[in-house]
Amino acid sequence: MDSRCTIFLYHPFTTSVFLPSLFTTLPLLRSVFLHEKISIVHGHSAFSTLGHEAMFHARTMGLKTVFTDHSLFGFADASSILTNKILKFSLADVSHVICVSNTSKENTVLRSRLSPHQVSVIPNAVDATVFVPDPSKRAPDKITVVILSRLVYRKGMDLLAGVIPLITALYPQVHFLIGGDGPKRVLLEEVREQYELHDRVTFIGSLCHSQVHEVLCQGDIMLNTSLTEAFCIAIVEAACCGLQVVSTRVGGIPEVLPPDLIYLADPNVKALAEALQHAIDDRIQGKAVPPWESHERVKHMYTWANIAARTEIVYNLVDKTPGRELGARLLRYYRCGPVAGKLFVIAALLNLLFLTVLSIIFPAQNVEAAPDLKVFAQHQHKNFSSEVPRTAAADSKKNQS
Repeated sequence: MDSRCTIFLYHPFTTSVFLPSLFTTLPLLRSVFLHEKISIVHGHSAFSTLGHEAMFHARTMGLKTVFTDHSLFGFADASSILTNKILKFSLADVSHVICVSNTSKENTVLRSRLSPHQVSVIPNAVDATVFVPDPSKRAPDKITVVILSRLVYRKGMDLLAGVIPLITALYPQVHFLIGGDGPKRVLLEEVREQYELHDRVTFIGSLCHSQVHEVLCQGDIMLNTSLTEAFCIAIVEAACCGLQVVSTRVGGIPEVLPPDLIYLADPNVKALAEALQHAIDDRIQGKAVPPWESHERVKHMYTWANIAARTEIVYNLVDKTPGRELGARLLRYYRCGPVAGKLFVIAALLNLLFLTVLSIIFPAQNVEAAPDLKVFAQHQHKNFSSEVPRTAAADSKKNQS
């Protein structure tokens, strides 16, 4: 894609948040869908502008759509109400929905008013070949508590600011290693200054995903203070690296790990500090689950092969589901609300009109189709098979001469 086109379509107005463009992405996405012979479009995340627009245009073109929701939302605050309304519009005509936990499924069904039978639960997965324990990187004379998170309110940084002074006062051998960045970093730095913990609280800033394993291997305990989580892949990666996991009991987190691999606490400073003390005491007394035992157990729980097989079942189900007629689609949009429903119907009709104009100006038959990989592979194999006898015969004649 031309960089100028990218800037035109999506320009951030704050941090990494993009305003939706809706209709302007149709020409580009239509070309991609036709070129690649797409039959199912799979969008991820309630915050993904491109994902929602791709599914909207796909349904206008008569393609099937699947959506995976990775987040939990409330129902009372303004941002949740707005996001839920957008999600309701986006999922009104979706073919199937995937959620990462049972709690996430309940939340998505309530927010978008979908039938529970239209929603499947498929968790996230961890690459156990990457997240391997390495106890040699741990400091033998101290206990390191690792926090890897965006430093924002939703991730419970206010709770962390209250826990750090309590734990450091009780355990002189405990150190905190904090990875990530965000607006709440200032609060945590103020705590470090106030309690003079410069040698016991270390900030390492933003991390690439490739750096996460190296940081986790330096820790003994993973602390997650999130106020809301649908799944939390970070605690799975930590357990796979052999760390003890301490986490708030929120959202889908209680579903993720067995009780002996995680210490759960209510989302308040006192309960979280007590759970962390329990984990530290178990570490000191040698009661913690050994790193390699934790790794062996977790690597069989969440494998990409299993997730891919379950997702393929959803794709096959969606592929066999008959498509909806235009009237049925518009009726689904209309039922989204007395005012919003009418706006959604207008948006769907305008998108259909735009698609019709594009089909006249740029006919589908004029879009070059990508080569079929199966046919290409078979052709290459056939050529190779025919070349081998020729080469063998030529070598035989050369040897005889």
